[in-house]
Amino acid sequence: MKSYITINEILKRKHFERTEVIAGEGGLNRNVKWVHVVEVINIKKLLNGDELVLTTGLGWKENQALFMSFLSQLIESQASGLCIEINTHTSTIPQDIIDVANEHQFPIILFHEEVPFVQITQDIHSLLINHQYQMITDLESYSQRLNRQLLEINHHEEILVFFQTFLDVQVVALFDNEIFCIPELPANERHILLERIQTNEQNGLNSIARQPVQVLGNQFAELVIISNDRELAEFDLLILDRTTTALAQHLLRVLYVEEKRRMEEAEWMTDWLNGHHSNVDIREHLTYVDPGLKLNGGVVCTCKLHLTDQSSILDKTYFKLHIRTIFEQQGFYVFPIEIRNHIIFILGNQRTRKTWKTRLSQAFIRFKTADFSEKLKLSSISFGVGKFVNHLSEIHISYKTAKETLLLQDMLTEKGKSYFYEDLHMYRIISLINKHSDLQEIVMEYLQPVIEYDQKYNGKLVETLKTYLACNGSKQETAKKLYVVRQTMYHRIEKLETLLGNDFMSSEKRLAIEFMLLAYDFLTIENHTQVLANEM
Repeated sequence: MKSYITINEILKRKHFERTEVIAGEGGLNRNVKWVHVVEVINIKKLLNGDELVLTTGLGWKENQALFMSFLSQLIESQASGLCIEINTHTSTIPQDIIDVANEHQFPIILFHEEVPFVQITQDIHSLLINHQYQMITDLESYSQRLNRQLLEINHHEEILVFFQTFLDVQVVALFDNEIFCIPELPANERHILLERIQTNEQNGLNSIARQPVQVLGNQFAELVIISNDRELAEFDLLILDRTTTALAQHLLRVLYVEEKRRMEEAEWMTDWLNGHHSNVDIREHLTYVDPGLKLNGGVVCTCKLHLTDQSSILDKTYFKLHIRTIFEQQGFYVFPIEIRNHIIFILGNQRTRKTWKTRLSQAFIRFKTADFSEKLKLSSISFGVGKFVNHLSEIHISYKTAKETLLLQDMLTEKGKSYFYEDLHMYRIISLINKHSDLQEIVMEYLQPVIEYDQKYNGKLVETLKTYLACNGSKQETAKKLYVVRQTMYHRIEKLETLLGNDFMSSEKRLAIEFMLLAYDFLTIENHTQVLANEM
């Protein structure tokens, strides 16, 4: 399971039978990745760490200061240990050297007789290469077995169990909304372990390793391994890497299947909105969704999200989850579908039909009064609710009227605003006329003298006319609402009679003028909206 060996293992080799460890016994479990024969003093730049150094002491001979410099460089470079052949160029090891080595648990091993350094390096390097080959073989074997597992598993926990069984370490998988511990731990031990992972506490050993699980550039989880009785080796890290890749592949497959299911569902929903499904088709689908589901008609609610530069997918997701919960609490079964910046909710009615509008109105009130200042960064949201239909095969009618209602939202005055198609009354007729004829021309036919008078003299005849009609021709009430004196009011009415005719309050002409005033407001708001759109 490792591509290197420890000093303890090396001491059991043939050429180390008559050696003496004179310092750093606490470091005999250090790993050795390579062996160097060195006879120079300036060695720091020649080391990468975890080397066992063999020397006769030629570089320092009996110079203790040079010896101490040599030892310091080995320790700073994180060499594994030092083997010295005594009596060739060095006869004794000073106590200061031994003390420093013991302080850093840096092993110093003495050969008391001449030894063949070439044969030692050849022996240990062969051993290391064999370890490396075995590690590669084991890694390939694990990868093949893991790939076979991927073809059969149904849940990512099976990958984690296989991983843990192979390495025999504690495995923790940290997902956004779920944590897996394998093997499972009691609650108190689990809590301690998670705190240790969070602080990356190593307990004196390199005992924790972690790697993110990334799918399509996003981190879906983090895989952590913890060992309490040994230092994690290079092999452990390679196995962790292979397992993380396999886990990412499995999650990608799950996402692909889920996305395919969503696309199929979205396609079915789109066909439903377009009226391509019969009552039989819809009943079969609803039985598949929820066998006990019973719906008493339904209605479509379309939502347009006005995204800001700071808005994100997370904002959309939060909005959908929140508004869906509110609809469900008001007795609707929700079928959502997203089309560009529009989110469409098919609301299946689960309660009495008489109360559907009241319940939906309460849902909008709840949504508007909720605090989204921190959680939802959408500049504004427009709603449009279509016509309620008794048969779900007619949901396309509700969808068509919901889209029309949503389009009218930006054209309505504050007084005339409503989310519901059935409340728009005259505005639906105005919109229809505007589509198929020159509404501006019709409006000017009735109101042009009054509009031109206001433009020329900065007057307020249009406002006066609206208020006068709303007060059913009461001059006193009109003057009170406009905050003008009665004499001013009389003068304005006389001017309106001059411009519109003395009969402008007769029933038929009055009805036509009231309609044209609504149309005039509609056109004014529409023109203002177009100007803003052109400026942007």
